Amino acid sequence: MMRRGRKVLAWVVGIFVLLIILIILFIALFDWNRLKPTINEKVSEAIGRPFAINGDLSAHWSREPGEDGLVSLIPWPHFTALDISVANPDWAKTKQFATLQSLQFRLSPFPLISHRIVVPEIRLGQPNIDLERVKNGNNTWTFKMPESTGPSEWQLELNAIVFDKGHIDFNDATNQIAMGIDVTPLSKGIPFDEIMAQQEKDSRAQANKTNGATAKTMAKSGADEKDRQDETKKKQVYLFAWDAKGTYKKSTVEAKAKTGGVLALRDANRPFPVQADARFGDTHIAFVGTLTDPLNVGALDIRLWFSGTSMSHLYDLTGITLPDTPPFATEGHLKANLKKGASVFTYENFTGKVGGSDLGGSLTFNTGGQRPSLTGKLKSNQLLFSDLAPLIGGGSNAEKNERGDSVKQPDDKVIPVEPFKTDRWNAMDADVEFTGVHIVHGDRLPVDNLYTHLTMKNAVLTLDPLKFGVASGTVGSNIHVDGSTTPMKGTFNMGARHLKLKELFPKLAPGDTTLGELNGDASLTAVGNSPAALLGSSNGEIKLLINDGAISSSLLELAGLNVGSYAVNKLFGDETVKINCMAADLVATNGDMDSKLFAFDTEKALINVTGDIDFKSEKLNLDIVPHTKGFRLFSLRSPLYVHGTMKNPSVGVHPGPLILRGGGAIALAVFAAPVAALAALAVPESGKADATQCKPLLDDLKSAPPKAPPPGKTQAQANAGQKK
Repeated sequence: MMRRGRKVLAWVVGIFVLLIILIILFIALFDWNRLKPTINEKVSEAIGRPFAINGDLSAHWSREPGEDGLVSLIPWPHFTALDISVANPDWAKTKQFATLQSLQFRLSPFPLISHRIVVPEIRLGQPNIDLERVKNGNNTWTFKMPESTGPSEWQLELNAIVFDKGHIDFNDATNQIAMGIDVTPLSKGIPFDEIMAQQEKDSRAQANKTNGATAKTMAKSGADEKDRQDETKKKQVYLFAWDAKGTYKKSTVEAKAKTGGVLALRDANRPFPVQADARFGDTHIAFVGTLTDPLNVGALDIRLWFSGTSMSHLYDLTGITLPDTPPFATEGHLKANLKKGASVFTYENFTGKVGGSDLGGSLTFNTGGQRPSLTGKLKSNQLLFSDLAPLIGGGSNAEKNERGDSVKQPDDKVIPVEPFKTDRWNAMDADVEFTGVHIVHGDRLPVDNLYTHLTMKNAVLTLDPLKFGVASGTVGSNIHVDGSTTPMKGTFNMGARHLKLKELFPKLAPGDTTLGELNGDASLTAVGNSPAALLGSSNGEIKLLINDGAISSSLLELAGLNVGSYAVNKLFGDETVKINCMAADLVATNGDMDSKLFAFDTEKALINVTGDIDFKSEKLNLDIVPHTKGFRLFSLRSPLYVHGTMKNPSVGVHPGPLILRGGGAIALAVFAAPVAALAALAVPESGKADATQCKPLLDDLKSAPPKAPPPGKTQAQANAGQKK
């Protein structure tokens, strides 16, 4: 019985060995070209378009390198097919989707027993690929596979792709891309640290050229050293060079890149080294790092550099809505978890420069949900106030031209007319905090710092709060702008508290005078898609109060208020004059700011300002009437006017009987109605400041703050609607 069992086992082993030998002989000796018609037919049916092996099809046996023990002695079948073509759909511009000089792959024999076809790698020899997408969304890289009739007994596992010198044409009518890409093997591999050092040098040179950013400015976060010391990245070697040229949305595109040679498809932990240096129009983008798990769209871990003339130009490339800015440059670490419809990008600990301001922080862009979202915190240690101008369409036409703005500022207008890009606001949501630690604005405006919390949801932009530190006080506001409507609707609430006048005018403050402070509130609503349109349609109120201050023409010249300095010079000369109190109660109706009460009580005179400012036309219509105290006839000045436009104001002296310069005339008109309106603010001629004289208006600011009607309505229309 034992002997019989041994015979059976011997026969089984013998048959098995014989079967292996026959398979080996079959694969080695069989003319595989006889199977080409069948293979071409079956593959064509599977992919839904013509497939052909036009050259030789052969196979041979070879032991698998890297295996140990008995497994290393077992040969694997290696297959080679020459001159392969895959056709394009009939609607495509070119006939062939891909042509290959050769295709090589090998099979792992043992998994075949369990109906698994395992291909460790497939080698593509000199691929030439044409990728095309038309406006209706049809593309050449999506194959129409036959519907499955049930689960297959066989499973295919393709682990990696190795490629050779080749060319790729990419034409996408949907995204307006036309690109030609050449792929060339490098003469020798380049290690990661060399690639990183060279890219860092080139990108920082570009950043310096774009906006003067220095290596010291860019490297404050230490992200460069972290990337250099990454053990996984340090092991990477770059073997292929990519050279791309073309157009993107009518902008010229030039890019050079380097990658590894083997793209792992199934090993999610096997990194694929990538590097690129690209210019899209006036924007420069570069990165060095790794891509992993490309079969599942993958993950990126790269060092990233950006620079360009305006951050808003990144929208077409990234889909991220960013504001207009001066020329910028940043660098940082980007980690991306790439999943179709739910990718998450984190640009962490980046540093850089925007205009003359430094900028740093971390941002996360999540493409999942109803719409993408941008979250994060930004910080500028030294912020130039002038760098904020592009946010509201400000700056000279030369600066606008540099950043590619199509709407130029009219020569006769001061308020920016450039529309906000509200069409982009619905492309994403946002929740970002920004802190400006120190703001630089010369001597004219002592703005110390800035903080704002920006949110955007369903195209509604909110800045709450938007807070400035000014002259040891604060100017706080909350802004709510609805960009989902045309024109957009805005609500603006602002408050100034405890602004020290001595800090507003530090150079010319009289040493023997204790300067007081400015307080005020404003509430406005408006409709319009630009700052000019918003101010030109504004409705609401502004209330301001100054007590115990000082004024002179030189002071106002220092502040840049040339019209005001002219008026003060005509009233008082160039001497510094004490202000006991200044009160302003202004009402805006459809962009016309009317002076309900605007008066100064100085040590020498009561000054009343009447008239209006039309923000829609930017026209000024103001009269400044002085009422001298104590009947000092020789100190009387004539009423002034400020007419013309904000861009070109016309300031002068009213002619007529109020010009009293002598002759003993008694100016009874000085004590007319305007004085009565200021009775609560009057002080003795001695000019000593008394804060209690301003208390009535201060109490009014607290008890009856400015109010504004709904956007698009005047206060009268709002009141009429309430009565109904």
